[in-house]
Amino acid sequence: MKNHYDLSQLDWNLSGWTPYLWQFQPSLESGTSPDALVSVPAKVPGSVQYALRTAGLLPDWNVGLNARACEWVENRQWLYETTLPDAWIEKGKGYRLSCQGLDYSGWVYLNGRLAGSFCGTHIPHTFDLTPYLVDHHNVLRIAFDLPPRWLGQFGYTSQMREWKVRFNYTWDWQPRLVQIGIWDKIEIVATDGLEITSLRCTTDVDVASAKGRLSAQGRLVAPPGAKIRAALKRGGATIRQEELPADAFTSAGVQWEALPIELWWPNLEGSQPLYDFEASLLDAGGKEIDRASRRVGFRHITWQACEGAPAQADPWICVVNGKPVFLQGVNFPPVRPNFADVSEADYRQRLELYRELGMNTFRINACGFLETECFYNLCDEMGFLVWQEFPLTSSGVENMPPNDETSIETVAEIAASFITRRQHHPSLLLWSGGNELVDLNLRPLNNGHPMLRRLESVALELDPLRRFITASPSGPRFGGSAAEYGQGLNWDVHGEWKPAGTLAEWETYWKADDALFRSEVGAPGCAPVELIRKYKGDCQELPVHHSNPFWRNPIAWWLQTEQFEAELGHPPTSLEEYAAWSQDRQARALVTAVKACKERFPRCGGALLWMGHDTFPCPTNTAIVDFEGKPKPAALALREVYRKPA
Repeated sequence: MKNHYDLSQLDWNLSGWTPYLWQFQPSLESGTSPDALVSVPAKVPGSVQYALRTAGLLPDWNVGLNARACEWVENRQWLYETTLPDAWIEKGKGYRLSCQGLDYSGWVYLNGRLAGSFCGTHIPHTFDLTPYLVDHHNVLRIAFDLPPRWLGQFGYTSQMREWKVRFNYTWDWQPRLVQIGIWDKIEIVATDGLEITSLRCTTDVDVASAKGRLSAQGRLVAPPGAKIRAALKRGGATIRQEELPADAFTSAGVQWEALPIELWWPNLEGSQPLYDFEASLLDAGGKEIDRASRRVGFRHITWQACEGAPAQADPWICVVNGKPVFLQGVNFPPVRPNFADVSEADYRQRLELYRELGMNTFRINACGFLETECFYNLCDEMGFLVWQEFPLTSSGVENMPPNDETSIETVAEIAASFITRRQHHPSLLLWSGGNELVDLNLRPLNNGHPMLRRLESVALELDPLRRFITASPSGPRFGGSAAEYGQGLNWDVHGEWKPAGTLAEWETYWKADDALFRSEVGAPGCAPVELIRKYKGDCQELPVHHSNPFWRNPIAWWLQTEQFEAELGHPPTSLEEYAAWSQDRQARALVTAVKACKERFPRCGGALLWMGHDTFPCPTNTAIVDFEGKPKPAALALREVYRKPA
């Protein structure tokens, strides 16, 4: 049998170095060398920044302008080090290091010998450790190189060719905190060479009969005469089981029809029953060699045209198990800038709130990452549909993806990895090529661009049952222009993000709206007074004005002092006065927008807010859930709209 050893249970040391100085240490004794600039305990998975903050070597970057005092971390190379237990090492087995997330580039050493290098936050990395093992005291080190200098919100998308998460570099809701570290599951896999090396599983439903379909296929290293025992289970009950030759499983796979299952539904539409598909590799005598499993659910999703839509328009009514469903929810940003340190409890807190509010859909924006297996598991359990984007996003100055062959094939590899790792989840709704990819005239790009055409081919090949869209927004227009209402030009659009004038003008805009889908819409709202005071540090809370550095942290886009003064006739005299006005304005603006979209269903397929929760304690932002996971008044006001049937 294959053994998995979780490296998070070991003690790790983290050391920081002037670049390349650690390579002058003949035995790489990083933790004890007097040349190390920093040496502290570290948790794994975890970020360099969190380990340093825990050790008292970094300030809390969430407080005041402290994030600026953390940027020096990027100018060092960092070594994680641990010792593998002797009990894990057996003669005659092969050992590999499996890393689901390394952020961003560097090298792996075992016992001072280079086992391999890595580059790329968005893909797993695997290293063969077998040639470098010794009988006792195996020392593993993962060294991180300097990260890229700039991948932030502003610049030229065609020149962004480093595949590291971009929001960390500064976004309008996040100051610069460029994470470095081991951000996802890491383990040692010990095998005798016979194993299931990959398993893919997808499900569907025949709506007429309400019976399930399941397709599964894997890659194996199997002995002669080996078989696969495939089983679908729920709790202690086996729904279906079959044994087939190993080579049949790698070629045709398992194709099951008419499975007696219960349907999986989005939140508010029904329950979320889940099943386990297991594939066991058996030798010729029936002894189990290895086992792999996927948790699945059964639902059928199609898309149909919005009522009254132009004949050539994309379909934006999501039909789940034969029932049209209005998609309502939020763009789900990373919970924290140091997402390596986010716990299941952090995810659960926010998802339980969104479920109670009545949402059913999340969009994972391209400036982030492939959300974790933990996140997807919780979405499966709670009934959320997930719109997952590949890591291509706008940059403001220019917003077209790179078109060189190397970049295209690199992103295609990332997309294939995303798909094969997450396609078994019933919560997964669709794949998108990226965010706000437009030409120089701000027209949304389509598969005429070579990068997006390549991503489309990957998605159609590997996950043909799911929808792929080249980017969002899509169609003839980027945003919903009131001047063009009634012309059939507003399909999936972004904006508006704040009322430019009075709320009466905002209501007029939404009453006339003809967009088929709103994948980003928002309105700014101040954070709670007590939270602002908790995190403002030495900053002054007044004046509430863009001249105050505190209100420009990270960017002053969402400050509405002009509207405040126009309505009340004076600048804010206190934080309480501005917060009350801002929160009330956000609540009324968002209720107006979402209610207008939902009342047009099925002429409009859905509305997703930008954004769900604060990743950083912004004093004001478009989030409806604050930094600590508590609902702003807008979230509570929207609950009535969300929970009312379309």
